[in-house]
Amino acid sequence: MSKKIFCKYYKRELDQMERPPYPGSLGERVYLNISKEAWDLWLEHQTMLINENRLSMVDPSARAYLQNEMIKFLFQGGSERPKEYIPLTE
Repeated sequence: MSKKIFCKYYKRELDQMERPPYPGSLGERVYLNISKEAWDLWLEHQTMLINENRLSMVDPSARAYLQNEMIKFLFQGGSERPKEYIPLTE
């Protein structure tokens, strides 16, 4: 059975992740305050940012950009989409 936490993203009690998803103190902060469901949503958003902005994960500035966007997305009310982004329609 999963441990429940109060998710600061969804503002309700949800399942906690099994372990910190990111290194260091930021990873611990995410682990203690963000649900698995919210983290999965961030991973989808992160993938969109990587693809739309053509980011290379070997570039330190790209990694710093994603870290800042992660903080905005999870803790500060959201991260903006690239201006040219057009969501897929079904």
